[in-house]
Amino acid sequence: MSEADREKVKAAAVAGVGAGVGGAGGATAGVLELATLGAASGVTAGLVILGGAAAGAAAAYGLYRFLRKAKSQPAE
Repeated sequence: MSEADREKVKAAAVAGVGAGVGGAGGATAGVLELATLGAASGVTAGLVILGGAAAGAAAAYGLYRFLRKAKSQPAE
């Protein structure tokens, strides 16, 4: 496996973990929304969960890229 392939696997793993964490957070927010409003539908809760998963994946991948760049740059 080449170094480029390893980097792709690492990035995919980080984004997957972020999506899992974001989805769990979105599920909590979705459940609270349904309980609070009572009029919200399952579709609304699903959209909140999806949004949380997407935001978690993006944040985790962005943090991974930032830390990877910081690690590769020599200290001055």
